[in-house]
Amino acid sequence: MTYRGFWTGAALAVQIGVGVGLHAAVATQVPQPPDSAEPAVAPPAASEPSALYFYDSGGRRDPFVSLLARGADLPSTSERPEGLMGLSVNEVALRGVVLSVGTYLAVLEAPDNKTYIVRPGDRLFDGSVKEITAEFVVFLQEVSDPLSLVTEREIRKGLRDAEEGR
Repeated sequence: MTYRGFWTGAALAVQIGVGVGLHAAVATQVPQPPDSAEPAVAPPAASEPSALYFYDSGGRRDPFVSLLARGADLPSTSERPEGLMGLSVNEVALRGVVLSVGTYLAVLEAPDNKTYIVRPGDRLFDGSVKEITAEFVVFLQEVSDPLSLVTEREIRKGLRDAEEGR
């Protein structure tokens, strides 16, 4: 017997065995006549996933929620206003700090290479500018994660961070 003939014979034997097993399983099922006293119950519809699936977290995180997207559930860009108010804290980069009349101003760059000059207290889409120093800018970012206990967090972006990345 050749190698090819062996595997063809083995596959045929498996198919015959599976067919006999299925025939035996079908033959053992005995149909029962419907009972007229009990109404027939339809199986749950596929459009009702809540009836088929229930997850009890028990204080744990939901395993079906992405860990990468936590806190980033922001509306799409079509719902954002134009300009600085439409930019997220994570989207802007600090490109410079300017001292003007005794106060520091920051030069921020958006992903579309537009620059914005901001002062402490200026609003962004998901936060505000808290403090500007000669070396860094501190933002207060609003946290929209329902699992988080904090509602705001400080994000510090420095001038040296941008230079080291090049």
